Amino acid sequence: MSHPDSHSNPWRHDLPASVVVFLVALPLCLGIALASNAPLFSGIVAGIVGGVVVALLGGSEVSVSGPAAGLTVIVASSILAFGGNFQYFVAALALAGVLQFLLGLIKAGTLVDYVPTSVVRGMLAAIGIVIILKQIPHALGYDQDPSGEMAFVQSSDGLNTFEALLISFQTYSYSAVLISAVSVAILLLWDRPFIKKATWSTYIPGPLIVVLVGILINELLATLVPGTQLMAEDKHLVALPIAGSLAGVGNLFVRPDFSGLLADPVTGLRIAVTIALVATLETLLSLEAADKLDPLRRISRKNKELRAQGVANFASGLLGGLPLTAVIVRTSANVYAGGLTRRSAFVHGVLLALCALLIPGLLNRIPLASLAVILVFVGYKLASVKVFQAQWAHGRSQFVPFLVTILAIVFTDLLIGVLIGVVVGFLWVLRTLHQQAFSLVSINDNYLLRVNKDLNFLHKNELKQKLQTLPDGAKLLIDGQRATVIDIDIYDELIDFRKQASYRGIEVEFKNLHQQAPEFIQDQLAEALAPVATAPSR
Repeated sequence: MSHPDSHSNPWRHDLPASVVVFLVALPLCLGIALASNAPLFSGIVAGIVGGVVVALLGGSEVSVSGPAAGLTVIVASSILAFGGNFQYFVAALALAGVLQFLLGLIKAGTLVDYVPTSVVRGMLAAIGIVIILKQIPHALGYDQDPSGEMAFVQSSDGLNTFEALLISFQTYSYSAVLISAVSVAILLLWDRPFIKKATWSTYIPGPLIVVLVGILINELLATLVPGTQLMAEDKHLVALPIAGSLAGVGNLFVRPDFSGLLADPVTGLRIAVTIALVATLETLLSLEAADKLDPLRRISRKNKELRAQGVANFASGLLGGLPLTAVIVRTSANVYAGGLTRRSAFVHGVLLALCALLIPGLLNRIPLASLAVILVFVGYKLASVKVFQAQWAHGRSQFVPFLVTILAIVFTDLLIGVLIGVVVGFLWVLRTLHQQAFSLVSINDNYLLRVNKDLNFLHKNELKQKLQTLPDGAKLLIDGQRATVIDIDIYDELIDFRKQASYRGIEVEFKNLHQQAPEFIQDQLAEALAPVATAPSR
């Protein structure tokens, strides 16, 4: 990656970068709409809005926004929750944009810091796995249930993910398999070092070649072996609406129907909140990565970016688009192609608009199998073997919540899976906090109970266990020097123990415990240390 001079003409770097980002974004916009079980034009709309609006209002110079693979599961399940009514969904998306704008106003840019990293990584890996499992049928030419529902059990046909996969292997299309096999070979070839090192490969991304070759193969099949090609009638090809005339452009956009939110406000609010939170989380994660990629090492203004994302999602909802976030795939393409400022993101959005309006007929020749292979590779990047190895290397406290989140999402749906992952992640945190809060050492009958960390009610059990091991007649010193905060529950436990200790002949002394305690607790400690009548001898 080059480090260009910040004082040079930025257009010299931004214009070529915008073309690269456009070429990367175009097939992904279509593919993500496909994976979301949404109209394909909605992906283009989100790409245009993400490029233009966020570039004008955002808080990052190199980040590029658009529809994100991480939201496909939510979008598909949300559309299903509205009975398949996409107009209801985009109304909820507009509401999500308002909520996200408010998150920026209340400075929620630090929100990502309060979600366990292991759960976030597990969520992204699970999304990658779900995308792979759901796109394999498209790669095999089984498109009777476009994209399918993203939950494990599909309510429309009663099949779970693996049953649907089995059917797709039994009813595959030779033409789709041929296109998919060639597409896989191209993407593997584009990842080889000798291709990646070539200067021209920066300007000709692999996904674009996959799309063009897919079109070429299908057209050759139609010419050489008529009837074997993939056809739009069988739902094997992209199906973007065509305006036909300049006056008909407005009909391409789906208008939101807010009556759906009024008819079922609970569902609408749940979907809006989910989209706002997940889109915010993914944007914040992408911004962190973007700041590390930026050759000029600029720091993104996260809250300004959230407000811009909110405006963009509101606009996307009004225009019938998909939810959008800052996307690390587009951002990295922008940076490595030499993009220096937000101009490159803006121009890429304009190019998407021109493409959708001027050449929709060419886009409608793209086989869904080609887009499916591109998405399978995107999914693998989210859930690669290296991701699992890295989490394993971090230890059980990171790997267990990571793995539980993945399994929960794959076998239920995204929302339930993430909640399960968060609960497991916090349980591990509590387990860590609970351990080794006290050290108990002894010489003969003299015991020292040392506090090792700040204490709260979670440490009551460990404290009780330590105190129960003391023999009758022992002399105990409890030292709280290492704690700056001690919960009242712990003080109550110590005071109760001191009052009972005399009945076992145990002498108790407190050290460095009074300073941290509230005044009424200090009085109770002093009272507890006062002489207590010993139990009468039997």
